Amino acid sequence: MLRALAAFTAAVVVASGAVALVPSATAAQTWNDPRTRALVERATERRAAQLADTALSDYQATAHGYLTFLAQVGEGFPEPPKIVKADELALEVYWRSPDLSKQRIIGRRDTLLLPTDINYHRDHLGIVQNNFANIIRLGEGDEVRDVPHPLSRQGLAQYDYVISDSLKIRLPDRTIDVLEVRVKPKNDRAPAAVGAVYIDRDQATVVRMAFSFTRAALIDKQLEDVSIVLENSLIDNRFWLPRRQEIEIRRTGSWLDYPARGIIRGRWEICCYQVNRGFSRAQFVGPEIVQAPLSEQRRYAWKGKILDSLPPDVRVATDEDVRRVQEEARSLVRATALARTRETSLSAHSISDFARVNRVEGLALGLGIGRRFGDGFSSRLSGRYGFSDHEAKGELLVGWQRADASGLQLRAFRSFRDAGDEPETSLLRNTIAAQEFGSDYTDPYDARGASLTVDFGRRFGGRWRLTGGYEWQDSLSVNATPASGQYEPTLAAWKLHGPRVEVSFERPTSLTVGGVEARLTGQVRMAHATVEEGPNGVQETTFGRAWLGLQAERPFGGFRLATRTSVGSTIGPDLPRQEFVFLGGPTSAPGYEFHELVGGFGATERVEGRFSIPFFALPLGRYGNTGNRATLAPFAHVAYLAQVDLAARAGGVSRGAGWYPSVGVGLLTLFDLLRFDVAKGLRDGRWAFSVDVIRDFWSIL
Repeated sequence: MLRALAAFTAAVVVASGAVALVPSATAAQTWNDPRTRALVERATERRAAQLADTALSDYQATAHGYLTFLAQVGEGFPEPPKIVKADELALEVYWRSPDLSKQRIIGRRDTLLLPTDINYHRDHLGIVQNNFANIIRLGEGDEVRDVPHPLSRQGLAQYDYVISDSLKIRLPDRTIDVLEVRVKPKNDRAPAAVGAVYIDRDQATVVRMAFSFTRAALIDKQLEDVSIVLENSLIDNRFWLPRRQEIEIRRTGSWLDYPARGIIRGRWEICCYQVNRGFSRAQFVGPEIVQAPLSEQRRYAWKGKILDSLPPDVRVATDEDVRRVQEEARSLVRATALARTRETSLSAHSISDFARVNRVEGLALGLGIGRRFGDGFSSRLSGRYGFSDHEAKGELLVGWQRADASGLQLRAFRSFRDAGDEPETSLLRNTIAAQEFGSDYTDPYDARGASLTVDFGRRFGGRWRLTGGYEWQDSLSVNATPASGQYEPTLAAWKLHGPRVEVSFERPTSLTVGGVEARLTGQVRMAHATVEEGPNGVQETTFGRAWLGLQAERPFGGFRLATRTSVGSTIGPDLPRQEFVFLGGPTSAPGYEFHELVGGFGATERVEGRFSIPFFALPLGRYGNTGNRATLAPFAHVAYLAQVDLAARAGGVSRGAGWYPSVGVGLLTLFDLLRFDVAKGLRDGRWAFSVDVIRDFWSIL
């Protein structure tokens, strides 16, 4: 915590001359001890007096900020959110003692990256003055309402306080002691703030506030959490006034139990203070936040484009300061005070959970039901029935998860598992191609059993999971008939059963050295199986499998370089066919037939450049239009295969070992959601054309 204090103080102190920051140890305190209580009461009185004993009567400042709306999908939200819409705003800020505020929007521009008609509440378009009123409201009362301020008369009776840390700010003429005071409600089922306030020990003025809210304070039931960080700076070496502010509002949908999250982030920098200008009360009549005429806003001199000027970490899952606020809230009150209420809902993790088509099941329809029990416990029951194989598939899952994402998950299942490490297409695209043209880019085999997963949460650089279980596996047959064309035979999987264990690792996309955005995933699994039907008859075998995937991107102005690397390897001599490395198709080897490269070791590398080109705009009604730009993405790809297994494909022919290069070009349109690819395999390959939704959204299709 001292490092965090030092970081924010280095940024917020504005004074002439050198500034030295000196951490100071604070003796362990107890909640509501006399020392803490005296400090909090002084701060409350000082705040109520609105600095009346100083020479500050009013001020004028300017504020520059961003409002971004982001979307995040996937079980556990492993990947950073995608920017949907970004607004950049410039404000004139006015304040007059004791509590009059006026903010005028003099510049505003936005950019739309995905279709949305979101409108922000008026109070999101400005900054927080005077560290909130005595009763805190957000979203004009639609998001947070009726929360007593921790430094108010009402708050003194409803909160507990403790001094937990301290910091010395050394100025040329004096040293300022700042104390961190943790705040929690006496009744965590009531509307309340949870977090910390940072107070100047001598003057009892607020230097910083960082807090979240209890579940009872959140009016909108879709809200997951709301976090606020307010930082002040020392103006004229006397007045602590707003300098930097952050707000993060996260919503998650509850229907269908689908893992989707919408995030509103506001970031503000306030500067250029002019104090005691002599403003009259008449200047503050009317709404607090108003807009200048559009003609004036259009004349505002912006620098660069919105996306170019956004803070570089805006796409991370949660800003570091906000993440600390959320962790602080979880540590101060019971998890139930922050958690969403119990609920039962229809459950589906993708559109294809409801309907899909493949060569084994034909048309398969499914449905699921999920239930949250509170205290981190949940369950999910889902099933699917194929109208061509006349077989039922399903899953029963019971889990418990802590706020830090660690937990346990017990699963019993009967499902169809695909051979290979990565899907070649989205399931929605595969359904259409399989039904209409007999082009099924899945390689399923039967898998049933039970497993227990221990999720260690986010630690050691990523998210780790350990899974142990027992499985029965078998091959499947072609049962369906497409509208045109003919299905290929299915994989000749071995029939076996036995225990297995798997360790998986996932490091979500994050900024690394040199501004590279990188994502790393991997897994290692081992199994001991009794083979009932295989090329050598009944036998015992021990085998393993390892896979590693790396995605990396780096922007260079308007050009973006993207790479994708994967390595897969088998472990052991007697390997079931379903455990081999399978390559071939739009993802793993464009320009080559689906899974025609089969071996004990395989690797792929793709290097792709992306840049914007002129394109025609498509109108989208109230969502605006698609914009007059598209993205061109030429790429080079190579696949390497070793330890070839010529018998792994039933009815097919596996290629020999070696390198399989290809080249191609992609075109991304419709907000870069839809991708068209043309590729050519350079080693006796073919021309291949592919159209699909971008890979980022495959998990929801």
